This record gives sequence, structure tokens and C-alpha cells, in this order.
Amino acid sequence: MQRSPLVFALQLLVTLLAAAFLVVPAAQSILAGLTVNYFQGLRSGLTLDWVAQVWGLYAPTILRSILLALATLGVTLLIGVPAGWALARKPGRLSRLVEEVVTLPVAIPGLALALGLILAYGGIREFRASVAFILVGHVLYTLPFMLRSVMAVLAAIDVRTLEEGAASLGASPWQRFIQVVVPNARPGILAGSLMVVTLSIGEFNLTWMLHTPLTQTLPVGLADSYASMRLEIASAYTLVFFLMIVPLLIAIQIMGGEKRAKKRK
Repeated sequence: MQRSPLVFALQLLVTLLAAAFLVVPAAQSILAGLTVNYFQGLRSGLTLDWVAQVWGLYAPTILRSILLALATLGVTLLIGVPAGWALARKPGRLSRLVEEVVTLPVAIPGLALALGLILAYGGIREFRASVAFILVGHVLYTLPFMLRSVMAVLAAIDVRTLEEGAASLGASPWQRFIQVVVPNARPGILAGSLMVVTLSIGEFNLTWMLHTPLTQTLPVGLADSYASMRLEIASAYTLVFFLMIVPLLIAIQIMGGEKRAKKRK
């Protein structure tokens, strides 16, 4: 059934309006970080001085966010991949219950999850003041995305049958995991990894409750810059944030497109 030109034009118009509604504020924010004076606009000229000032003021915060995201990824890989394998091997009520319990932090507001961590472990002063405290919160928040990605891939390829074949050839459980499970789960691991890093870098609510002045992360620094700095510096900080997040989002979209193309084949 072919669409009429009028229907297509209306759909295109709605899509363009929605895109403009989302893109225009972001473009204005980026432009503010690249102009000499935001209120004068492009007439004042373009500059990278504001970006340089952001790096001078917030370089430790930006680097801390990157290291925290990588540490979160490492922990979720160590926990999520074996857990996803175990749950995919033996589907049933118990597996579904465990999966729901692990996924529960996603349904809880970040502020509530952070408050629970503070009430439970906030009395340990050294732990409360360290980046490890934020790391625990990020792992709890992002682990379900790694777990679900790995389980989805392993369920689609019937990993249990592959393991039985490897076991019949004399492979040990460790060999089956490293040489059979991990290579076959690679698409899910990669997709989960991108999600974990993206969410960890961009997470604000949870981090805002858990951070201290010495453990500030990129989103918290962004909020701080908008509250206490010139608009140009805050906008330049937004530009730095976009440069870190957008490539990860594009990679996720590309992977999603490749998966859909493979399914059609």
C-alpha cells in the first residue's frame, strides 16, 4: 500500500519539527560556548578560550568521570557476563526471579537508590568519601543493561547446546566459557559495554547524591558550572560533554542497525 504525497509531507514535517525542537537548544548551547560573547552572538567572533577555561577548571572532574565509567564497565563485565551466562543456561522461575532482582535498581529513582546506599554504608567514612562509593552506585544502576544484553544474545544462539558440544570434546567449564560463551556473546557484550559507559558518564541524579567536593563527576560539574560560572563557560562544558557522549550514542545506533540487518537476513 503506497502512501499519498500529502501523508508523506505531513510525516516529514512532523519529523522535522520534532528534530528542530530537540536540536535547536543543543545547537544554541554549543554556539554559546564558542562565541566571544553569547549576548552579541556570532558578531562577537568565535573562540576556543571558553573550552580551554573549562579544561583548566574541570580537567580532573572530566578525567575522573572517564576513569569511573571504565571502572564501572570492568566491574559490570566481571559480574554481568558470567551471571548472564548462568541465567541463560538454566531458564526458569529462579532465573527470572534473580533477573528481576538485579533489574530492580533501574525501576528505582536514582535519588532513592543513592539514599539507600548512604543509609547502609554512609557511616564508613573512608568509603563514603571515595570514588568507590560512586562506583558501587553506578554498578548497581548499569549492571542490568549488561546482564540483559548478554542474556538476549545467549538465549538466541542456544548456548547450552554449544556448551554440550564443547564438553563432549573434552573442554573444561573454564574453556567452554572463554572459548565458546564469550565469543558467541560478543555482540551483547559490546552493546552492553557501550550502554554502561554512556550511562555512567551521563548519570546525574545518583551521582549528585553520592559525590563529595573531592569526587565530583562530569554531570555534577556541568550543573555546578551553570550555577556559578559565566554562561559561555557552562556552554563550553556542555560542548565537552557532547563530544564524549555523542560518539557513544552513534556507536549504539550503528550496532542496533547491524543487528536488525542480520535478523532480516
